[in-house]
Formats: sequence, C-alpha cells, structure tokens
Amino acid sequence: MNMKRSTFLKTSAAASLGTALLPNSIMAKNLLEDGLVDSIGIQLFSLPKTLETDFESGMKMLADMGYSEIELYGPFSFSSQAAKDGWKAVTPMLGFSGSGFFGREAIEVKALFNDLGLSIPSVHTDLDTLENHMENFAESAETLGFEYVVLPAIPDDRRKTMDDYKKMADTFNTIGANAKKLGLKFGYHNHGYGLNMVDDSIPFEVMMDNTDPESVFLEMDIFWTMAGKADPIHYLEKYSGRYHCMHLKDMKENKTFSGDGGDASQWVALFPNMASAGDGVVDFKALLEVAKANGVKHFFVEQDMVQNPEVALKKSFNHLIGL
Repeated sequence: MNMKRSTFLKTSAAASLGTALLPNSIMAKNLLEDGLVDSIGIQLFSLPKTLETDFESGMKMLADMGYSEIELYGPFSFSSQAAKDGWKAVTPMLGFSGSGFFGREAIEVKALFNDLGLSIPSVHTDLDTLENHMENFAESAETLGFEYVVLPAIPDDRRKTMDDYKKMADTFNTIGANAKKLGLKFGYHNHGYGLNMVDDSIPFEVMMDNTDPESVFLEMDIFWTMAGKADPIHYLEKYSGRYHCMHLKDMKENKTFSGDGGDASQWVALFPNMASAGDGVVDFKALLEVAKANGVKHFFVEQDMVQNPEVALKKSFNHLIGL
C-alpha cells in the first residue's frame, strides 16, 4: 500500500458522534470486537497527577472508560540511581513525582489490574537501566506479564552527530540481545529528532538499518513523527514488521517543529497542539489500517499530562472505538 502523508489527514472537520455516549466498558468491549482494533491501551503519562493523587480510582476510571491495556513509565523502584536522580531533578518543573508503580509493589499493581481486567504489555524506561541493569526487569516482568521494554527517547548527549546514531545502533543491538535472553522485547519510541536529512542520510534510518530486526523493535508516536516532518505511512511500510506498538494522539493543526526537533523546548512548544483523537487533522482509520497491515499489535492513547483526563481520554477512546 502506497499512501501519501496527506492521505491520512482529514479533509473536513466533520467527526463521527456515533459513539459519543458509550454507557459502560461492556458496551465498549462489544464495539471493539466489531471495530478496527480489538483493544485500546493507554500510556499512563497521560494522567500522572490523577494517578499520584489516587492510583486506584484513576485506574478504575480508565477501565470504566474501556481501556484494557496499560503502558507504564519509569523510573521504577529497580531503575538505575542515575535515572532516579534525573527524574527527581525534573519533577519540580512537572508538578508531580509519581512514576513506575506509584509507590506500590508490583504484586499489588498486578492484583488491582486483574480486578479491573487490565493487562500491561509494555513499559517505558531509561537508557541507563536498559544498558546496565537489564536483569532488573526480570522479576517485575514475571509478576506483571509485560513483554516490551521501551526507550522513550535517546538522551541529548547521545545523538548529536551521525556517528552518535551509528553507535546507538550498536547499543540498541546489545540491549535487544540482552532483552531477548530474558524473554523480553526491546523497543524504541521515536520523538521528532533524527527524521530530517543530514549529510545525505536520515539519522533515524541509519540507526534502524544497522539494528537487528529480530531484536530491536519500534513504537511509533504519530504526533512526534508528523511534527518531525516525516510520513508515518512511509515508515510503517519501510520497516514493516518492526513496529509493534503505537502512540495515538491527534494534532489540532498540521504543525511541525521550528527546528530539527532535537531539544525538549521544541517538544514543549507543540504540546498545545495535541488533541484528543478525532478532534484534529489525523485520519486514524486510514492510519490504523496501514499499521495493522504492517504488524502493529498494541495501540496506546498518549495525551501527555492532558488537562481534564476524565473528558479528554474518554473522547479519544470513543473516537477510536468507532473506527
């Protein structure tokens, strides 16, 4: 299938209202069975303040909406000290500090999720823990059942040059091989950097072309891919079978980074352009059809630290369930 970037952008502002008022998660389950995807997950970075205030109530809210798969974000209790220190440094700016299991033991999280009918296919974690403490994931993976350990972003100082991206390919291969030994799969979640031409090559492609497709997988973030001036359809097809997970969030307008997307200030500048699925320019039906055809298995709504998550996240679910 050869689809251009414009193909999956809406050509009108009309949006389906047919599932605007789903009565409960049982109805949602029935609709999913007839829809484009059979389950919809959520990355918990969408509502960290809610979960920090009352983890159990927040998770019940998500389950009642109809979400069935959960993607956690670190650091975790077993993460490297460097990861914990780095998180501690940014939490004053973020306005919350909750992460990982939100102060609970893995077995407690598992019990709660079992009661709510939730599963955990994937977790986000940091590069240092992946490189130097992969074995720390083993016990939690056995308890919680997650399969994917995903790097959400490459640290700034590890992606300044093309040589850095080549070295990162070697690092990814090592991480992927170590994950495989533990029965896990390593994935890389893209932001918007590395997607533009540098010296006749695209850094992201150089990195992917030098990694083992049997041990290094991908999680596409639709919003950041588009913000980086790249075509999601192109990459889903170019690296068919390697994208196992996907982050879904809409764009109010089709905007790209002011620069190369290489620093967090450019990411933050586009946060106001994030929207619930169905409220922006992305044609998720066209996009998800291509994603499924090329091997994506898990679809996670991610609306970073969204305001009014009880409204915004339900709106995304309702739109996606009706596709």
